[in-house]
Amino acid sequence: MNPVLCLSLCLTPNNVFCIVVEAGTPWKGNDTVERHLAAVERVGLSRGLSPQAVSILLEFSLSLRMGSAIVNMQVLFVRWVLTVFDLIDSKDQLRAIYGFIFNFVTEENLCPYICHLLYLLTRKENVRPYRVRKLLELQTRMGCQPFLMHLLSVYKVYCPELVTISVPAKMKVSSIQSQSRLSGSKVFPLEQLRTFSQLLENLHRIELPAQMGSLLGSTVALHFLDCVRDSSAFLRLNFWLGHLLHEEFIFCKDGGTQDLTEATGFLNTLISTQCFLQEGFAATELFLYKFLNIWDGSLLRPEILGLLSNIPLFPFTGIKTLLFEPLMQLFFTSSLFFKCSVIECLTNMLLKWLTWHSVNMTLSGLMDSVVELVHFVGRISTIGLQLEGYHSLLLSFTLDFYMMVSDMYLKYDLPLVLMPPAGVFYPALFATDPVNLDKLCHIMYRYRTNLMSAKNQEQKMKKPIEISRKTYHEFNQYVVSMVSCLWNSRAFQPGMGLEMDEGLLSRSGVPEPWTRFSLVYHPAFLGYAVDFHENCWPERMKMDLSSIKLGKRWDWYVEFLYCQGLQGLKEFMQSSLRRQSSVGGTRATSDSQSQPPS
Repeated sequence: MNPVLCLSLCLTPNNVFCIVVEAGTPWKGNDTVERHLAAVERVGLSRGLSPQAVSILLEFSLSLRMGSAIVNMQVLFVRWVLTVFDLIDSKDQLRAIYGFIFNFVTEENLCPYICHLLYLLTRKENVRPYRVRKLLELQTRMGCQPFLMHLLSVYKVYCPELVTISVPAKMKVSSIQSQSRLSGSKVFPLEQLRTFSQLLENLHRIELPAQMGSLLGSTVALHFLDCVRDSSAFLRLNFWLGHLLHEEFIFCKDGGTQDLTEATGFLNTLISTQCFLQEGFAATELFLYKFLNIWDGSLLRPEILGLLSNIPLFPFTGIKTLLFEPLMQLFFTSSLFFKCSVIECLTNMLLKWLTWHSVNMTLSGLMDSVVELVHFVGRISTIGLQLEGYHSLLLSFTLDFYMMVSDMYLKYDLPLVLMPPAGVFYPALFATDPVNLDKLCHIMYRYRTNLMSAKNQEQKMKKPIEISRKTYHEFNQYVVSMVSCLWNSRAFQPGMGLEMDEGLLSRSGVPEPWTRFSLVYHPAFLGYAVDFHENCWPERMKMDLSSIKLGKRWDWYVEFLYCQGLQGLKEFMQSSLRRQSSVGGTRATSDSQSQPPS
């Protein structure tokens, strides 16, 4: 007969709750046991349980006849051990049964958690050839799983001669820095670190915690991590982070975390940590590539896009499949505000890539990836603007992106100039709000400055800079279009950049349609023209805007526009026009001849 098991739990100081059951008692359909366990759970969640009670519960649960469900219980137990690992005083007792724990790596459901636990327990004496062979065998069977690779990378740190496989670059560890720092000195637990002065005094004897996640919330701890650049610490942090992100956001059955407040706080902490360290974590990058394929675009949107903007530069060959394709599907099927958020995210991503280049001064893998990113934004923004009726908000975010692109050569020392597509340029030229049109003028001014600088540098160094003749041609064509519309009132005319059939123009019923996008009649400037007319001729009952173009009033009107904060318009006009005074007013042509040759 099975022995009798007494489950005695100290629920309160003066109250002992006792359940007497026989070992092996079935739990399914046993209303009495389930009722008592429900009471234990309720009290445990509200008041906590004593160590004795936890021990009894473990003994009780492992004695039940649950069939395959025992594996789930083992998973919960190992996860619990990982959760309280920092609180375990006798970690040496766990290391004493390292071999016993290692045997469970063959259990498919347990393997990720066992690898995590082994990762925390591993010392040099634990690395054995047969264990390396077993992990390599599992890797062959299960594929290149992160938990196996991280454990193998730790093994390679201690015994590189045993682990001959190549570990991914972001997991490599050239030396056991933490051990060399702590050898022969009394350790100082990192969790006791409170001030920066303590950090300086104990820099060479600080011991990293077992739960690396605790580093994320401490500025002082991050200073330590940034100072010592301990590769093993980053390896452990990536291991913990990758496991947590996959468990909570990808493998979660409900498709996401239940506690959005907690998840939001955690992801924001992760974003601020990456900004502090000025680099992203490899675990975050791998998580995002998987999560984008199941993301609905709304769950934790600001946080996910914030993490996405921190993705480090990676080769062009993988950027399309891993990043652009899933993001494009979300972009075209989501709201206007999501589209704006995606463009802003990609703008921040480009900024970080260009900043990284300006600091590291290397073109390795950068050029192709930047070109692909700029072309990708051009494609999705062109279609997105059509889908959203050329909404001014989406246009504004798109122009912010090209404001950075226009200055890549001078500001970030990248020998690359890429023009916006026609699907972005012309909607901005015909925009109904002055802000976006002014942005376009500033962008074109910066393009001109960058192209002229590149041409001058090429002539000075007598070394060609890889800027295509097509780029020069596109720029000159855009300048001609802008000057024809805004200044010369010759929009849609032959040779003026953007042409339109005269029959189609006449069918519109608009008188003199070629003048309707000048500085006077353009929808973006019409309000300014009316205001200027009222100031010049307050006594007139009938408004005649064409009188603004006569005599010196045209010059006054142009200066009036400049005084309205339209700095981009001023920069473009002063750099791109050759003005000639005449009796009837002022005539100008685009200064395309002074541009680099097309």
